[in-house]
Amino acid sequence: MRLEFNRGTMVRAGIRGVVAAMAMSGLRQATTSLNLVESSPPKSVLEKLAPGLLNRMHRSHQPALLAAAHWGYGLSAGVAFGMLPVHLRRRLWVGPLYGVALLVSYHIGIAPALRIEQRLTDVHEQLALTADHLLYGIVVAGFPRPRGC
Repeated sequence: MRLEFNRGTMVRAGIRGVVAAMAMSGLRQATTSLNLVESSPPKSVLEKLAPGLLNRMHRSHQPALLAAAHWGYGLSAGVAFGMLPVHLRRRLWVGPLYGVALLVSYHIGIAPALRIEQRLTDVHEQLALTADHLLYGIVVAGFPRPRGC
């Protein structure tokens, strides 16, 4: 598979990645407030990479930092999606699969590397996390897209 480095495509995909992460954050807020998700992956990662940072911040500023970190990750993942070959990006199933692949990479790569405790046996949490990563993939893929785009 040969990656594509079209600047315009990568910028558009990066923007969609940020918007997708924003949409995902909204869904995550709902699932967290319903106690379906105990701690969001962005919060868990930030707590491991910058221990004590959230505790040193005013409580009202913490959500903004978490959102910015998540949107930055969404931007990066969006740019990476934009580098996929066009014949893959145009397939309807690739976006949702890409979103789920990001979740799987968290579970098998990021979380173990940072020694983040995971609740893999909590079916409700895993369904909620899968749903918001499917949403990310749908938005980052830019569909449903009008004909000719």
